[in-house]
Amino acid sequence: MKKILTALVFLLVTQLGSAQAIKKIKMDALLKRIDTSSIPMVVNFWATWCGPCIREIPWFEKHVAAFKDKKVKLLLVSIDFPGEYPRNIAEFAKKNGYQAEILWLDESNADDYCPKLNKAWEGTIPVTLMVNNKTHVKEFYNQQLPEAKLIQELTKLVQ
Repeated sequence: MKKILTALVFLLVTQLGSAQAIKKIKMDALLKRIDTSSIPMVVNFWATWCGPCIREIPWFEKHVAAFKDKKVKLLLVSIDFPGEYPRNIAEFAKKNGYQAEILWLDESNADDYCPKLNKAWEGTIPVTLMVNNKTHVKEFYNQQLPEAKLIQELTKLVQ
Protein backbone atom coordinates (compact mmCIF):
# COMPACT_ATOMS: atom_id res chain seq x y z
CA MET A 1 0.00 0.00 0.00
CA LYS A 2 2.82 2.37 0.89
CA LYS A 3 4.48 1.75 -2.52
CA ILE A 4 1.24 2.51 -4.36
CA LEU A 5 0.72 5.72 -2.41
CA THR A 6 4.33 6.77 -3.09
CA ALA A 7 3.89 6.05 -6.80
CA LEU A 8 0.68 8.08 -6.93
CA VAL A 9 2.29 11.04 -5.18
CA PHE A 10 5.24 10.84 -7.60
CA LEU A 11 2.91 10.83 -10.62
CA LEU A 12 0.94 13.78 -9.27
CA VAL A 13 4.07 15.85 -8.60
CA THR A 14 5.48 14.95 -12.01
CA GLN A 15 2.29 16.00 -13.78
CA LEU A 16 1.96 19.24 -11.84
CA GLY A 17 5.61 20.10 -12.37
CA SER A 18 5.74 19.50 -16.09
CA ALA A 19 5.04 22.19 -18.63
CA GLN A 20 2.07 21.81 -20.94
CA ALA A 21 2.81 20.27 -24.33
CA ILE A 22 2.28 22.98 -26.92
CA LYS A 23 1.16 21.65 -30.29
CA LYS A 24 1.65 23.59 -33.50
CA ILE A 25 -1.15 24.13 -35.95
CA LYS A 26 -1.70 25.75 -39.34
CA MET A 27 -4.51 28.28 -39.76
CA ASP A 28 -6.51 26.03 -42.11
CA ALA A 29 -6.44 23.18 -39.56
CA LEU A 30 -7.43 25.58 -36.78
CA LEU A 31 -10.35 26.91 -38.83
CA LYS A 32 -11.51 23.37 -39.53
CA ARG A 33 -11.39 22.60 -35.80
CA ILE A 34 -13.40 25.74 -35.05
CA ASP A 35 -15.93 25.14 -37.83
CA THR A 36 -16.58 21.54 -36.78
CA SER A 37 -16.72 22.08 -33.03
CA SER A 38 -19.86 20.73 -31.40
CA ILE A 39 -19.30 22.88 -28.31
CA PRO A 40 -18.99 26.65 -27.88
CA MET A 41 -15.40 27.83 -28.31
CA VAL A 42 -13.48 30.89 -27.26
CA VAL A 43 -10.33 31.19 -29.35
CA ASN A 44 -7.89 33.79 -28.13
CA PHE A 45 -4.81 34.82 -30.14
CA TRP A 46 -1.99 36.07 -27.94
CA ALA A 47 1.79 36.19 -27.47
CA THR A 48 4.07 36.05 -24.46
CA TRP A 49 5.33 39.57 -25.21
CA CYS A 50 1.86 41.16 -25.48
CA GLY A 51 0.88 43.03 -22.30
CA PRO A 52 -2.86 43.34 -23.05
CA CYS A 53 -2.95 39.63 -23.95
CA ILE A 54 -1.34 38.61 -20.70
CA ARG A 55 -3.71 40.82 -18.69
CA GLU A 56 -6.83 39.27 -20.21
CA ILE A 57 -5.91 35.56 -20.19
CA PRO A 58 -6.63 35.13 -16.44
CA TRP A 59 -10.10 36.62 -17.03
CA PHE A 60 -10.68 34.21 -19.89
CA GLU A 61 -9.64 31.21 -17.82
CA LYS A 62 -11.72 32.26 -14.82
CA HIS A 63 -14.91 33.12 -16.68
CA VAL A 64 -14.83 30.33 -19.26
CA ALA A 65 -14.46 27.92 -16.31
CA ALA A 66 -17.67 29.40 -14.87
CA PHE A 67 -19.46 28.08 -17.99
CA LYS A 68 -18.14 24.52 -17.67
CA ASP A 69 -21.72 23.22 -17.43
CA LYS A 70 -22.22 24.64 -20.95
CA LYS A 71 -19.01 22.88 -22.10
CA VAL A 72 -17.38 26.09 -23.34
CA LYS A 73 -13.80 25.45 -24.50
CA LEU A 74 -11.04 28.02 -24.25
CA LEU A 75 -8.27 27.68 -26.78
CA LEU A 76 -5.22 29.93 -26.49
CA VAL A 77 -3.42 30.31 -29.82
CA SER A 78 0.07 31.72 -29.48
CA ILE A 79 1.47 33.72 -32.36
CA ASP A 80 4.89 33.96 -30.74
CA PHE A 81 7.97 33.91 -32.94
CA PRO A 82 9.30 30.49 -34.03
CA GLY A 83 12.26 30.73 -31.65
CA GLU A 84 9.85 30.76 -28.71
CA TYR A 85 8.19 27.49 -29.72
CA PRO A 86 7.72 25.21 -27.88
CA ARG A 87 9.88 25.60 -24.80
CA ASN A 88 9.52 29.29 -23.98
CA ILE A 89 5.77 29.31 -24.59
CA ALA A 90 5.29 26.21 -22.41
CA GLU A 91 7.46 27.64 -19.63
CA PHE A 92 5.60 30.96 -19.78
CA ALA A 93 2.25 29.14 -19.59
CA LYS A 94 3.45 27.06 -16.65
CA LYS A 95 4.82 30.11 -14.82
CA ASN A 96 1.47 31.87 -15.23
CA GLY A 97 -0.59 28.80 -14.34
CA TYR A 98 -2.51 28.65 -17.64
CA GLN A 99 -4.88 25.69 -17.74
CA ALA A 100 -6.44 26.09 -21.18
CA GLU A 101 -5.21 24.19 -24.19
CA ILE A 102 -2.47 26.14 -25.95
CA LEU A 103 -1.56 25.87 -29.60
CA TRP A 104 1.19 27.65 -31.51
CA LEU A 105 0.16 29.07 -34.88
CA ASP A 106 2.74 27.75 -37.32
CA GLU A 107 2.37 30.58 -39.83
CA SER A 108 4.71 33.39 -40.83
CA ASN A 109 2.68 35.57 -43.20
CA ALA A 110 0.06 37.56 -41.32
CA ASP A 111 -1.22 38.99 -44.61
CA ASP A 112 -2.19 35.42 -45.51
CA TYR A 113 -3.49 33.93 -42.26
CA CYS A 114 -5.24 36.93 -40.63
CA PRO A 115 -7.99 37.41 -43.27
CA LYS A 116 -8.71 33.68 -43.16
CA LEU A 117 -9.94 34.16 -39.59
CA ASN A 118 -11.66 37.48 -40.23
CA LYS A 119 -11.24 40.08 -42.99
CA ALA A 120 -11.04 42.84 -40.35
CA TRP A 121 -8.00 41.29 -38.64
CA GLU A 122 -4.84 43.17 -39.57
CA GLY A 123 -2.53 41.23 -37.28
CA THR A 124 -2.90 43.11 -34.00
CA ILE A 125 -3.37 41.15 -30.79
CA PRO A 126 -5.10 40.26 -28.62
CA VAL A 127 -7.83 38.98 -30.88
CA THR A 128 -10.67 36.69 -29.86
CA LEU A 129 -13.16 34.63 -31.80
CA MET A 130 -16.23 33.26 -30.04
CA VAL A 131 -18.08 30.52 -31.88
CA ASN A 132 -21.15 28.43 -31.16
CA ASN A 133 -21.91 26.41 -34.27
CA LYS A 134 -25.19 25.10 -32.85
CA THR A 135 -26.64 28.60 -32.46
CA HIS A 136 -24.73 30.09 -35.42
CA VAL A 137 -22.86 32.61 -33.26
CA LYS A 138 -19.52 33.78 -34.61
CA GLU A 139 -18.21 36.97 -33.01
CA PHE A 140 -14.81 38.54 -33.67
CA TYR A 141 -13.18 40.94 -31.19
CA ASN A 142 -10.18 42.85 -32.52
CA GLN A 143 -9.10 44.20 -29.13
CA GLN A 144 -8.53 43.32 -25.52
CA LEU A 145 -11.85 42.41 -23.93
CA PRO A 146 -12.45 44.16 -20.61
CA GLU A 147 -13.54 41.66 -17.97
CA ALA A 148 -17.14 42.89 -17.78
CA LYS A 149 -17.48 42.76 -21.59
CA LEU A 150 -16.03 39.24 -21.62
CA ILE A 151 -18.66 38.03 -19.15
CA GLN A 152 -21.40 39.68 -21.22
CA GLU A 153 -20.16 38.07 -24.46
CA LEU A 154 -19.76 34.63 -22.87
CA THR A 155 -23.34 34.82 -21.67
CA LYS A 156 -24.51 35.61 -25.22
CA LEU A 157 -22.35 32.79 -26.60
CA VAL A 158 -24.14 30.09 -24.62
CA GLN A 159 -27.73 31.31 -25.00
